[in-house]
Amino acid sequence: MKTFGLAILTFAVLCGLLKAEESGKHLFILSGQSNMARFKPALWFTPGISQALGADNVIVSFHAKGGQPISKWYKEWKGGKGETDPGAGKIYDAMMGATKAKLEGEKIRTVTFVWMQGEADSKAQKSDVYLASLNGLKKQLEKDLMRTDINFIIGRLSDSGFYRRRDKKRVENPHWEGIRKAQQAFADASQRAVWIDTDDLNGEKNALHLIKPEGYETLGKRYVKAAVELVKAK
Repeated sequence: MKTFGLAILTFAVLCGLLKAEESGKHLFILSGQSNMARFKPALWFTPGISQALGADNVIVSFHAKGGQPISKWYKEWKGGKGETDPGAGKIYDAMMGATKAKLEGEKIRTVTFVWMQGEADSKAQKSDVYLASLNGLKKQLEKDLMRTDINFIIGRLSDSGFYRRRDKKRVENPHWEGIRKAQQAFADASQRAVWIDTDDLNGEKNALHLIKPEGYETLGKRYVKAAVELVKAK
């Protein structure tokens, strides 16, 4: 009887620990350059994710700035020739400062990073180091948030870069294609990551920015769907 009682007590303690590990809120960090800066989470992400997971169960942090390369997030960024960025990590620090302010007193169950960026790196012809930079940013987030189970959602560059602005004629753009392939490769390498197609969201003119509000609204729905699937998969 004592053995049986001890077994029940042990089982109860383990169940309590498992329950504690499964409690807490789902954190979503959205960041990137212009197409993310034009995105409004309060309209196109937070309502959907709150409905899916419960408004009291989610925390959404948003920090984006147009025209910025990935080096403004990845502190150890290096170009193909070894060049560095004196302002490396500047936007990342601001993003994390805003995020950590939301985490005071909260227990976090899952973390999902939603990323939409890459135009600046294509223009600067830095596609050769973009995948390494994404992987570096991932490790940076894992270290600062002290967890290795972060989900990633990548809003892949649209097809805008394949069309000339003056006549909309399709052209070759190896660096634009390189960024797209790097984003896909990053997502395809992990079960905790996905990439979102945006080629159909920038209108008939294949504009750099998505159609507003329809394009961003649809993108938001895709973000929510991907986020819910990743969170529930865990």
